[in-house]
Amino acid sequence: MPSITGPTVAKTGQSVTLNCSASSYPPSLFKWYYNDSLVANTSEYVTPPLTTYMSGIYTCMAYNDITGQNSTSHRMLTIFEPIKDVQVEASMNPAIEGHPFMLKCNVTGPVEQVYWMKNDKPLHTDNRTFINMDNKTVSFNTLERNDAGDYQCMAINPVENKTSPAHMLLVNYGPEMQSITGPTVVKVGHNVTLNCSASSYPPSLFKWYYNDSLVANTSEYVTPPLNTGMSGIYTCIAYNDITGQNSTSHRMLTVIEPIKDVQVEASMNPAIEGHPYMLTCNVTGPVEHVYWMKNDKPLHADNRTVINMDNKTVYFNPLERNDAGDYQCMAINPVENKTSPAHMFLVNYGPEMPSITGPTLAKTGQTVTLNCSASSYPPSLFKWYFSDSLVANTSEYVTPPLTTNMSGIYTCMAYNDITSQNNSFSRMLTVIEPIKDVQVEASMNPAIEGHPFMLTCNVTGPVEQVYWMKNDKPLHTDNRTFINMDNKTVSFNPLERNDAGDYQCMAINTVENKTSPAHMLLVNYGPETPIIYGPSFAEMGYHAVFNCSAMSVPPSHFSWWFNGSLMANTSMLTTGPLSLNMSGQYTCMAYNYVTGKNSTNSTMLTVIKAIESVMVTNSSAPINSENFTLTCEVIGPYTSISWTVKLSNLNSVTSYYIKNTLDFTPVTLDYEGTYQCIATNQAGSHESPKYKLLVNYGPLNVSISGPDSAKEGIIVTLICSTDSRPDCDYHWYLNNLPSAIKTGPVIRFAALKETKGIYTCKATNPVTNITMTKNKTFTLTNHASAPCFSSKNGLTLMALAALSLSVLFH
Repeated sequence: MPSITGPTVAKTGQSVTLNCSASSYPPSLFKWYYNDSLVANTSEYVTPPLTTYMSGIYTCMAYNDITGQNSTSHRMLTIFEPIKDVQVEASMNPAIEGHPFMLKCNVTGPVEQVYWMKNDKPLHTDNRTFINMDNKTVSFNTLERNDAGDYQCMAINPVENKTSPAHMLLVNYGPEMQSITGPTVVKVGHNVTLNCSASSYPPSLFKWYYNDSLVANTSEYVTPPLNTGMSGIYTCIAYNDITGQNSTSHRMLTVIEPIKDVQVEASMNPAIEGHPYMLTCNVTGPVEHVYWMKNDKPLHADNRTVINMDNKTVYFNPLERNDAGDYQCMAINPVENKTSPAHMFLVNYGPEMPSITGPTLAKTGQTVTLNCSASSYPPSLFKWYFSDSLVANTSEYVTPPLTTNMSGIYTCMAYNDITSQNNSFSRMLTVIEPIKDVQVEASMNPAIEGHPFMLTCNVTGPVEQVYWMKNDKPLHTDNRTFINMDNKTVSFNPLERNDAGDYQCMAINTVENKTSPAHMLLVNYGPETPIIYGPSFAEMGYHAVFNCSAMSVPPSHFSWWFNGSLMANTSMLTTGPLSLNMSGQYTCMAYNYVTGKNSTNSTMLTVIKAIESVMVTNSSAPINSENFTLTCEVIGPYTSISWTVKLSNLNSVTSYYIKNTLDFTPVTLDYEGTYQCIATNQAGSHESPKYKLLVNYGPLNVSISGPDSAKEGIIVTLICSTDSRPDCDYHWYLNNLPSAIKTGPVIRFAALKETKGIYTCKATNPVTNITMTKNKTFTLTNHASAPCFSSKNGLTLMALAALSLSVLFH
């Protein structure tokens, strides 16, 4: 049975393709029939443009010419006209909230189903919204404003669907929620703007009335400049021509005069602390309330400050100085408020009890300044009195140069011309002589440790107290140090070396203090047992140096003795070239001329035979990978030998305490570096000169640099090189001839047929006796082949070549 693929429905004007297939071998042949008429002899049938008359049954027959069998299948194809147009149409009557309304879907062409959408979403019915049986009509029983939106209908048949353009449904409503914005109270001479609004579609129209007279046909009404006679009720009517509805609102407008001036006025009498006082707020113009401020903050009444009933008067009883400040009053009516300029209110008071600043003590010859002040407003005037005599009419009094008879009581009187009050205060000034000089003096005898000693503070001038300092810190007494009753003497019994230092005394009286210059007390002591620095052993023929020191003030004098003989009168002793009989005891004596004391100490010196020389020697040339020995050769007696090694591949120095030979089995390049041996005896160490170990090696890696070929006549340079220590001896050979044609690392020759061939470089290390060779073939470019020679003449020609080549190389 064949199978058919292809559509079962189609639109007029289309062409459709039907395909037929069947299982067969060999492959089937096909025929298509429509209404029993043959229309195609292929498996695929493409119809002509379709009309509704071409609906019907299409039959495919598959047949096999070999088997003689056939089979048929059928396909029903239905042709539909297309949907030409879809439109949403509304009722003729306007869409008014609360009224019925209808939308209709008009379709041109065959349709099987209609769907409705609102704002691109499916439209659902409810108890107000109905969709009729064929879905082509939407009815609103009672229209609401939220029914507004974009409506579309979709028409569907078996071959296509088509959606109408959006139909915007606008629901007319209102006016409602009417309101008026604008002031209710305004000043004379101002224009005001009243705005009327209402919720409505389409937007409402407006009319304004004042005292039943039409004054505007817009939502906004701007009055002319107002006077008090234009107060009254202003009415706005909003109406909708589509819905036929209207709404009315009213606004009461009151026009009043402005406040012209506000001022704070004070009582005529002076404002004096402790007396009553009054401030008044004078207002020109209508006022409903008055507020008072002090220093930009609200003024509050208390048990002294009373604000009267109409708030226009502030009464202080009694006045206090903290009532002073900037006062303002604010007058308020329904259209404005106005604040007075600040009235600076100053309260007169005082003077209170004066205070005097200045010294109570002074030295003769000085002038002193006494200052008098008193709390007062306005500022006080002043008078100064001494011994009941007026001496100044100012707050500041500067005395003449003082004498002792100018000691006494100085009185300041402060007075206020406004309050008529005054007050006085007194100060006692005492004038005394100054301290002229302060010095620390020492006892006549020297200051020696262990002896008594005394320091005295000598003061010229009146003094009440003396203080002592040592090294800028207070001096404290102990069981050796005493300060006498008047503090002028310090006694040390006995004196110690730590009593040394800078001593000062400070003399004090009522008007000043004065400190002496520093007196440096040096305590003489010693000498203590000397300390000797020097060797215990020394070598014959050398010098020995001894240094002697001893704790002592002043520094000690020194002398050196050996076997009862004086050798030097200095702290350092340097012996002459030593001999064995100069071994023995060396004695140092230290003595102090001030303390009269001396002290001695001794040291023992042993003279030994000297090490004459130290050398590093080698047994043979150092060759890489062969055994090698370094020997430390010492002339003279020694106790030990050590080695120091600094290898070239390391930064550190290595020390070895071993015998007098270093054996390398074998020596390698890793042992290269600086070697030094040290021979030591009781007197010290002797170092050999530094020995530089360089290991001989090679040759390694022989190479020949230079061209492999060249044009005839060109000068050619070949260079033979190798890694070797020391440098190799080089010999050049050509074409394996037995004799060298050149010595040295470089060979130069002209490119000729006689000079081409195999060049051999033989490199020989003269120390290691190792030889290496390297070959390089050199040819001529652009040159004819060399002539052939018979073998029997070969040896003769080679010998001739060897003789002639010697003149070609240089």
